[in-house]
Amino acid sequence: MKCPTCIKLKLVDSYFCTQQCFKDHWGSHKEKHVVVFDPFANRPDFKYTGKLTARYPLSPRRKVPDHIPRPDWSETGVPAAELALRETRVIEVLKPDDIKKMREVCRLGREVLDIGAAAVRAGVTTDEIDRIVHEATIERDAYPSPLNYNGFPKSCCTSVNEVICHGIPDRYELQDGDIVNIDVSLYKDGFHADLNETYLVGNVDERGSLLVQTTRECLQKAIELVKPNTPYRSIGRAIERHATSRGFGVIRTYCGHGVHRHFHCAPSVPHYEKNKAVGTMQEGHIFTIEPMISEGKWDDRLWPDRWTAATVDGKRSAQFEHTLLVTKSGCDVLTASPKEDWSHRR
Repeated sequence: MKCPTCIKLKLVDSYFCTQQCFKDHWGSHKEKHVVVFDPFANRPDFKYTGKLTARYPLSPRRKVPDHIPRPDWSETGVPAAELALRETRVIEVLKPDDIKKMREVCRLGREVLDIGAAAVRAGVTTDEIDRIVHEATIERDAYPSPLNYNGFPKSCCTSVNEVICHGIPDRYELQDGDIVNIDVSLYKDGFHADLNETYLVGNVDERGSLLVQTTRECLQKAIELVKPNTPYRSIGRAIERHATSRGFGVIRTYCGHGVHRHFHCAPSVPHYEKNKAVGTMQEGHIFTIEPMISEGKWDDRLWPDRWTAATVDGKRSAQFEHTLLVTKSGCDVLTASPKEDWSHRR
């Protein structure tokens, strides 16, 4: 059989012996299709699921001073050390010195997110938010973890309205009534911090405000379960039951993850109820919980940039994320704002 996409793009024919052969090799074969177009250029043939569209061209890649240590993908775009661990399910227990470094980078991550959030208002471009986040990051002698991670072109993610996650900052100007998520990640002293929040732009309608509030509450309810011996699979139950009680859905494609020396590692933390997450929480585990809650369907569609994930029905989605440390009696929210209480409710 021939690859139908190769035929459509008028590439040299690719042959597969069976349908199963085609399926087994799709992951590597599809990269052949990418070379025929610039993923960060306008695609008139692409049908966006909602009103939001990419606003190109992107601004040039922002520079990081030479004295700032950087992760292994900063030049190549390939997270080699992380990829080497892709198949492992071993969850690392961090030592006290490592935890101390995680506390510091997470504290800095919170500062940077708050600085970026202060710029949110109608008329500001998402690229301007990226500039602010980038400059605040390097001012702290840290590297913005997303920058060139698997080729990601910016220093943070900005996801507006129907964009679920991994939105690429561009020339889009925020409008009154939008909701926007800012996802910030920092690398410093060999460790990563990861956090995000969703913000209201001006006057947001009642349903949109409820979506954002409910998503934050979903994260809070999940955090309340974090303590030694809690199965990772139980997190999704608390999130989905609260979301559905308000008439919202839970995005299933993306999940929480371990984060410390590696940007993404074990464990995987699904946000929906019927999941098969492996492992139980132990003192010294560090990971994220980052529920993505939608007004409509749970599945997503990728934009041509291969990063921006939007809801298939064009309805809005919100997200909140924290990096958490499992302690002897519960957890510490390493990325919490000093102005907010994310502690367990006893």
